[in-house]
Amino acid sequence: MDEESVRKFVAAYLKKKGFKQTENAFQEELNKNTNNSSSPISFNSQFDPDVAKHILSFSEFEDGPAKYQDGYAKLRSWTYSSLDLYRHELLRVLYPVFIHCFMDLVAKGHVQEARTFFNSFREDHEMMHLRDLQKLEGVLSPSHLREMEFAHSLRQSKVNIKICQYSYELLLQFLHKSQSTTMLGIINEHINFQVSPGQPSSISDDAESVTLTGSSQDSANQINQKEIHWGLLEDSFEERLEKAGGLLLESEKAEGETKEGDWDENKKKSIEGAKQGSSIKKLKKDKAAGATGKNVRPEATPVATAPRVKAELTLPVIPTEVEQSILEDLRNRVQLSSAALPSVSFYTFINTHNGLNCASISHDGSLVAGGFSDSSLKVWDMARIGQQGVDSLQGENGTTSSEQVLGSNGGKRPYTLFQGHSGPVYSATFNPLGDFILSSSADSTVRLWSTKLNANLVCYKGHNYPVWDVQFSPVGHYFASASHDRTARIWSMDKIQPLRIMAGHLSDVDCVQWHANCNYIATGSSDKTVRLWDVQTGECVRIFIGHRSMVLSLAMSPDGRYMASGDEDGAIMMWDLSSGRCVTPLTGHTSCVWTLAFSGEGSLLASGSADCTVKLWDVTASTKLPKTEENKSGNTSRLRSLKTLPTKCTPVYSLRFSRRNLLFAAGVLSKTV
Repeated sequence: MDEESVRKFVAAYLKKKGFKQTENAFQEELNKNTNNSSSPISFNSQFDPDVAKHILSFSEFEDGPAKYQDGYAKLRSWTYSSLDLYRHELLRVLYPVFIHCFMDLVAKGHVQEARTFFNSFREDHEMMHLRDLQKLEGVLSPSHLREMEFAHSLRQSKVNIKICQYSYELLLQFLHKSQSTTMLGIINEHINFQVSPGQPSSISDDAESVTLTGSSQDSANQINQKEIHWGLLEDSFEERLEKAGGLLLESEKAEGETKEGDWDENKKKSIEGAKQGSSIKKLKKDKAAGATGKNVRPEATPVATAPRVKAELTLPVIPTEVEQSILEDLRNRVQLSSAALPSVSFYTFINTHNGLNCASISHDGSLVAGGFSDSSLKVWDMARIGQQGVDSLQGENGTTSSEQVLGSNGGKRPYTLFQGHSGPVYSATFNPLGDFILSSSADSTVRLWSTKLNANLVCYKGHNYPVWDVQFSPVGHYFASASHDRTARIWSMDKIQPLRIMAGHLSDVDCVQWHANCNYIATGSSDKTVRLWDVQTGECVRIFIGHRSMVLSLAMSPDGRYMASGDEDGAIMMWDLSSGRCVTPLTGHTSCVWTLAFSGEGSLLASGSADCTVKLWDVTASTKLPKTEENKSGNTSRLRSLKTLPTKCTPVYSLRFSRRNLLFAAGVLSKTV
């Protein structure tokens, strides 16, 4: 073993251990000896052969697979034996260390040891991170690691962990005492600690404790500093109504208080009964009234307080008769509050044999669409059910099987069949007027259909993988799509290519939602974050961090200030768009929250879940509670929940408030009745 090799190993050892001053002194001494042309330091005479062997084997030993197994096992054992007060905070460190130990082993070619390590400790993390583990399970070689986008994202980004000062110091003390340089290196490279003074946070605050954003917390905070204009569009319909006559609003309020039941009853009759003669004109009005979508919904209070912004997109022109019908609907809106809850009209699909993937309801509830696993899209007209000798139950019985459809009399079937996709249909959305419907599919395309012509008009191709969600903008014409390719895209009906591509999520974009003023879209992802994007520039202007599982549903408040998001675990979070902070978490659902909807004036939030319930939440109280009842975090969620509406055995796929504040819901009757 020559002296040059020993010098290199000594230098490597000092660098690996982090002895910077010693390393610098060693290098200076070497340089000094070299410059003086005197004999360099002789190691052979000073070191025992055993010491030389130890130095020689240092790098191999440090990088050996056993080091990861032993280091992680010691860290895990120490964490689980910590004091109860600090344990829940220290446990947060284990998951990122676990996945990076596994990926380091794979990257260095120790595949068999990596599998053994993964299987030994995976049970610790399955409850919280099962989806991530299932993805990593497929990594079987260094090439897999390089090619897998999810693994690449994990390697490039840091995990943010909230921890108190005491827990942080305990961890550092343990790592130094145990001389676990491998663990220390992983923690240093892949974890960004947010250290807070004082005692550990309560276990209930764990929701925001561990987050993966693809960037450091500093850059996320920097993005959230960007200015956004969350107000409503200038010259909105509510504003016109307010200017046109305060008397109308006053009479509307009185009428809403005294005749709320009548309004709801009339609305139900107009939808579920046959629409004949003049009702066709009314149907057109109801559909058309959605032309401003969520802009229309705010009542006097949010309209008066919400700021005004200019539209960044060129908005379509709305015909005069449509505007009149919108104003009429606004005047006839029922006032909702915690004391006046909405009526609910529920559409149930039966005998679908698990073939229904999604449901969508038009703005007035007169049309209901279902997307199926057999690539078909079906649209039911509520006016036809009960007519032509077709009973409503019989009509829904025929919903679901293609054999029955083909064998039945086409003139009598109560729905229109749209065929064109070559994969399961995952999402459908009506435009505000109700004359167009968009559908997205596993075949990577979005298709535009005409409900008047009963035909496919356009096939939009741009995504490379299944498209999970598609949503029309509040004014129609523009729409947004979300895909497995980790992007969201903005389109217009008259162009076959996307106008904007929003890229930044680390995993699938599962849902998309437009802001009330059409200047922003929000996207929810399997990476457990929600992002807000500027439609004009295509850049991300907000990152919302806090969900513990994939985000499945989004809703924007009518005044444009708040956003609600629901996840796979049943948690709902209310966000303030201006600050990017979570105003309040809403807990109560026991399964995935598949759909969310704000009421017309924004005072109520409805949520539909796979636990077969619709829940109504008091938005006004929810947004104020954190300021007044910070110490009652255990009970506040009960106070915010106004009512739970159970179904017999029907997971809720879709919710929508009409402009008159009737709540529509749709779902498929489960076989496990």
